[in-house]
Amino acid sequence: MNLRRLASLCAVVAMWFPSWLLASDTLLIHGHIYTGNPKAQWAQALAISGTRIDAVGSDQEILSRKQAHTRIIDLQGRTVIPGISDSHVHMWFGGLALHGFNLSTPEGSVTADDSDTLISRVKAYAASHPSDKVLFGRADFSTVPPSTPTRELLDRAVSDRPVVVHNTAEHALWLNGKALALAGITDQPVADPAEEKNIIRDASGHPSGILLEAAMAIMERALANQFSQDEKLALLRDASHHLNRYGITSVVNATGNLQEIELYAALRDRGELSVRTRTSFGAVAVNHHLTPEFLADLEKARTLYHDDWVSANLVKFFVDGGTGLIPPLTYEPAEYKKLVLELDKRGFQIMTHTYRPDSSRLVVDTYEEVEKVNGHRDRRLRIEHADFLPAQDIPRAAKYSMIASMQPSFCCNENGANYDPKDRTTTDRWQSIEKSGTRLAFGSDWPCIWPPDPFVAIQEAVTRQIWRPASGNDFPGGVFDGAGQSGNVPVKSAYTPEERLTVEQAVNAYTQGSAYARFSEDRLGTLEAGKEADLTVLSQDIFSVDHEQIGNTKVLTTMVAGKVVFTQGQ
Repeated sequence: MNLRRLASLCAVVAMWFPSWLLASDTLLIHGHIYTGNPKAQWAQALAISGTRIDAVGSDQEILSRKQAHTRIIDLQGRTVIPGISDSHVHMWFGGLALHGFNLSTPEGSVTADDSDTLISRVKAYAASHPSDKVLFGRADFSTVPPSTPTRELLDRAVSDRPVVVHNTAEHALWLNGKALALAGITDQPVADPAEEKNIIRDASGHPSGILLEAAMAIMERALANQFSQDEKLALLRDASHHLNRYGITSVVNATGNLQEIELYAALRDRGELSVRTRTSFGAVAVNHHLTPEFLADLEKARTLYHDDWVSANLVKFFVDGGTGLIPPLTYEPAEYKKLVLELDKRGFQIMTHTYRPDSSRLVVDTYEEVEKVNGHRDRRLRIEHADFLPAQDIPRAAKYSMIASMQPSFCCNENGANYDPKDRTTTDRWQSIEKSGTRLAFGSDWPCIWPPDPFVAIQEAVTRQIWRPASGNDFPGGVFDGAGQSGNVPVKSAYTPEERLTVEQAVNAYTQGSAYARFSEDRLGTLEAGKEADLTVLSQDIFSVDHEQIGNTKVLTTMVAGKVVFTQGQ
């Protein structure tokens, strides 16, 4: 009797166990899904359980996993791509920009040249935000004296509260009198020579209101206590939701510190973090010093934070800046090399900002030396803004497995991305870098690019359109902000069209390449069984529309870890 019951039970298990095994929580069907998997690039459907993808295949294959509890999402033929992994953002700055007034958008730019309009806009914002202790803004303005704006103009708009205006490049601040007072900047020189030399003063030594490069840290320190913990969390939560609107599911923060990483962890623990973060230690154009406190913070961050949502173990260097006629150098080469060698020896990943061909070569030289001195390992050393990487250095970047972290939306004017109008060196060599075997990792540098739209960037990557001010005048602030920025419009001609990418290559750089750059390629970057269910549903098929229309693409749905975090219209 017991044997017969056991046999019957086994028969029941054999009948039902396969369906239990194959049941999924969510099925996406009737789609045009770009998986990024070279073995099976396209699919109709996929299945998700929990945070992971169960299976990818045809509608018939995936529908076999349907059970009573399964949620069905009919894609109605829409194109789906892996979630965008933005390889270079500044979420804290982005959160401030979302909260403040923005005078530089794709529609146009209000600058100090139109002082009446600027004053009116800032006054109106101040009036509508009476409880804000500090007013933040974003604008184009010159960073080259004597054409820089002054505190007096902002004082005419707001004189009773600090006003802090971020340059669109995030390498300069424009302050009113109250903000200068809050920062403690007076007629007396500040203690740090690197900060003092970047405070613009008039002939009498009075601070003009412009802080460049390392001097920005003075204001940042003063602002640290102006926000409550809840206010900081709200700014970063809003920033993550904003990124989701553009299909962005994971990011690398190109500036940060232990305190910022702890904020992401707090959001994660509350279930309120909707992008995966990997955050570097670094401040704009501030040189590193290996003090016991700094090293302790680095070690604490990588010990505590190494999961899919909050991770560290990354140090950011700036070998030059982003202001002036030509970006200023920040390190003596020997000092930079010494620091990189030591931090690499301790096992940290390194990323280095460079805006010049000569400093780009310094970075490649240093990374090569690291490989030779410290021995081979899987480092993934990153060149940030590899736009200026000299052609002869591309093979070395490939040989030593460096990452070319690039932002296509910074391209292109008639002279590429060169600061020096006399320098005709080809910049943004995307196709050459791709063919060399160097890994491309695309990003936005948000909020330097506004908004952080990857589809404008992908359009630029496949067209290399030249952009000019719609007004026909000089670029706002005297600097080209990028494709679709500050009211710039495209023209019919292209900049070095031989360096164009295919749509597939550009999408891969924004997904697989960026996932690889953050050591997440085993979990992110493609839509495959076993990987995280991070994906984006698009309004049009970017692989078949005219290339000049890719930038019009809208995100309909963004999913992170199997959860819908953005739906158009909601």
